[in-house]
Amino acid sequence: MLPFLARRPTLTLTALAILAVGSLLAAISLGSAGPAPAALWHGIVTGTDPLARALVVELRLPRALSAFGAGALLALAGVCMQVLLRNPLADPYVLGVSGGAAVAALGAMLLGVGAFGVQAAAFAGALGATLTVFALAQGPGGWTPTRLLLTGVVVAAGTGALVSLLLAAGDPTVLRGMVYWLMGDLSWAGSPVGMLVLAAIATPVGVIFARPLNVLARGDVQAQLLGVAVAPLRGALFVVASLLTAATVTSVGAIGFVGLVTPHLVRLALGADHRRVVPAAALAGGTLVVVADLAARTMLAPRQLPVGALTALIGVPLFLLLMRRAQPAT
Repeated sequence: MLPFLARRPTLTLTALAILAVGSLLAAISLGSAGPAPAALWHGIVTGTDPLARALVVELRLPRALSAFGAGALLALAGVCMQVLLRNPLADPYVLGVSGGAAVAALGAMLLGVGAFGVQAAAFAGALGATLTVFALAQGPGGWTPTRLLLTGVVVAAGTGALVSLLLAAGDPTVLRGMVYWLMGDLSWAGSPVGMLVLAAIATPVGVIFARPLNVLARGDVQAQLLGVAVAPLRGALFVVASLLTAATVTSVGAIGFVGLVTPHLVRLALGADHRRVVPAAALAGGTLVVVADLAARTMLAPRQLPVGALTALIGVPLFLLLMRRAQPAT
């Protein structure tokens, strides 16, 4: 943990909120085409350039908000998974949710259905994978974090094999779109309202239930001794993490690394209290994906890069730097 940040949680959260707003403004102002930022905002403010307003309102703003919503949901799902499995290296995709969504979505692409059909298939696949993992993880005395984790890993491996077969058998004309969807592609995103509403609901709910989450993260026995209903809380975390992940994968494809690194970075910076972790993770995750999407649109414009690859390229150095600074002095 970084003491100088942990002692100032309000200041840190305010800084994260400012960074989030700044990243959204940058994503709106910059793009692969169109006028320079100064000319863009001059045309919008003065009302002399209707094309500039249309560019922002109809294209850049919805995509930026979709990126922020996706990042926030993945980070919140990561918080849930790391508490549920008591493993700081758990991420939202560990239970095979993205694999199930990918198999169904790629199958829909091979059948030539439209974007809405692909999204519907992805959600059905994510839900099917979630139910499969939950059913297979049941054993004597219910399911345990270890059994759930192992079952999710096996299901994810199986869906990964199916994805490879679908890519090998796929039509070369749609192969590029399939690969980009697998790596996260915000050009598939529709209205950002659904993801933003989910994030707006999940964040305060997570803060309200911060105490049970803090206790459960220390172990089932201690949680039971302190009066926490362990089984219902674990079930709720499983459902919430799966729902948040499925909603994200359905909208923007599989954007990796955000749900793994963001909660871990936040805990290193602010400590393990989920009253701080939950809102900070939502803000940091949203900002990370917005910045990655902006880079994906502008680095090699007019070509677009896969967002998931850039989230890893941005997140890995930040993670290693913060880990190094958080190490105790010897």
